[in-house]
This record gives sequence, C-alpha cells and structure tokens, in this order.
Amino acid sequence: MSKEYNSKPVVVITGASAGVGRATAQAFGRLGASIGLLARGQAGLEGAKADVENDGGRALIVKADVSDAEEVEQAAATVEDEFGPIDIWVNNAMVSVFARAEEITPEEYKRVMDVNFLGYVNGTLAALKRMRKRNRGTIVQVGSALAYRGIPLQAAYCASKHAVEGFTDSLRAEILHDKLNIHVTQVHLPAVNTPQFGWVRNKLGHHGQPVPPIFQPEVVADAIVWAAHNKRREVFAGFPAAQAIVGNKLFPNIGDWYLAKNGYDAQKADQPYDESQPDNLYHPLDDEEDHGAHGAFGDNARDDSWYIPIVKNRNPLALIGSMITGAVAMFGTNQRKEKTSG
Repeated sequence: MSKEYNSKPVVVITGASAGVGRATAQAFGRLGASIGLLARGQAGLEGAKADVENDGGRALIVKADVSDAEEVEQAAATVEDEFGPIDIWVNNAMVSVFARAEEITPEEYKRVMDVNFLGYVNGTLAALKRMRKRNRGTIVQVGSALAYRGIPLQAAYCASKHAVEGFTDSLRAEILHDKLNIHVTQVHLPAVNTPQFGWVRNKLGHHGQPVPPIFQPEVVADAIVWAAHNKRREVFAGFPAAQAIVGNKLFPNIGDWYLAKNGYDAQKADQPYDESQPDNLYHPLDDEEDHGAHGAFGDNARDDSWYIPIVKNRNPLALIGSMITGAVAMFGTNQRKEKTSG
C-alpha cells in the first residue's frame, strides 16, 4: 500500500453500482476500506459488494435514491452504525438526457437536477453534519469538464454540473471561514467508458457515445482515490478535462463555434436508437442484472493517462521546473559575463 494511503478509511460512494462509482469502490476496496455502497440497483450493488470484498475491503449495500434527502440521511446513519465515523464521502450518482435543449421536458430537467445537483447537496449535507462534529473528513465531488464548458445535446447534465461547481465554491469558503479541518475537493472527468451511454434517456435517434479520447473508469477512479487523500482544491482527471476547462476560460467564443460545428456528430454513434427502450432516469437498469463498471467502448478506451501523474506530482515538478529555469538563467548570465570580460 502506498504511503499516501496509510489508513483504512470508512467511505461512502453514491452511484456505486456501476461506472465510475463501481471502479472507485473497487479502488478503495484494494486499500482495505470499509465502504457504504449507495445506489438504486440491487444487482449492481451486490456485484459492487462482491468486488470490494474480493479486493480485501468491507462493503455495506444501502439502496437509496440520492434525490431523496431523508434516504441519504438514513443511509449515512446506517453506514456509521455498521462501520463507524465516515472519513470520506464521494458524490458521484448521475442521470442524464441526450436531446436538444428545447426537446427536454420540464419534468426531465427537474429530475436531472434532483439527482445530479440536489443529490450532491443531500450527500454533502449528510456528510458535513457528521464531519463537523469530529472536525475532520473529506468530501469528493465527482465533476466533469462540462461543469465549466457546456456542450450541445446535454443541456440538463451540463447545468447540473455547473450548479455543483457553484455550490461547492460557496461551501468551501464557509468551511474556511469556520476554520474546519474538513476538505472539499472536485475531480473533473474527461470522457469515460461507462454504461451510462446505454442507460440515459436518449432523443438523438442514434446511440450516444463519449467524445474521444475515452478513458477506462479505473483511470479516473485512481484520481478520485488520490484526491480523497490529498488536499487539492480541484483535480483534472485527464488532459482532455484540463484542456476543455482552461481553453474555455481563455477562448470561450472559439469553444462555442467549435462545438456548434462538431459537437453533434461527435456524440452520435452510427447505430440507430429506439427511444422506446428503457432508460435509468427514474428507475435503475441494474436492479436485476449487474452491468459492472465498463460500457461498450472498451476497444477505444485508454487504460492510463500520462497527465494524472503530472497532477499528482505538481509540486515536485514545479520545483524541478524552477531549478531548470534558474540554471538556464544562470548559464545565460555567465555567458554574458564572459563576453563582457572578453
């Protein structure tokens, strides 16, 4: 076990039955953590529990819809009754609708916000209530490059991620004001190969797909676990996320133009899609069948990211960069002195 992870924490993960949440549960399980697994799908939760226990951790299944504040509060109490004080809470549960903005109904917008935004609020408040009493703990908000850069055909999802960003900034300032030893971090993801692209409500006429480059969920799970143990304000889990966020800050108009031109086709697979098939907006699709962490894009997904080690070693790399810059400057000064004395 890495010296970065020298304890066996009590962890809660929402959306733990599949995708990024499932991979994150596996990663914490390998550290020997005790994990409260929150999601709606029974079969997916049972699969996640087996994964965690096979990897050396302990797991507790708690069926809950994160949009219901009472269910989340009860889930937190159940986890602490079983495992003790919660050290790390990971907000990850999500739903989405693939459609043009005007084709998404008010009820669909509300449901996406209830899960993706209020679900994070409910989880954060349940965790904070307990962590404040002990003056310790970490809350991880699993975000996205789309928290900063909205894209076409995902207006509801992008709005929910923007909302989490604003909520987290406000909360972080309040925690600092109160001088609490509680850390809140956001991990912003690139495109990830998860089952969500076959689960979300889809009005595109084509199967949805992640915009390349695509990463396997284990890549971002590693970044989430690292962020939970290191006091970094934000972590970009892959260069494409950093590229989108920084690029939008510098050149938002270019982003608008580029996405208007390319953002539609990039999210549509060649296969036609039957809009009458089930989706997970209101009901889980892994209640009777476990789908695991991976989606249908494994052949095109990357198993690692050259960028994440740079994120983890930012301070040492900055020191090395400063030393190189200083050495170059010193060499230049010496050269000028030699020329002058000559």
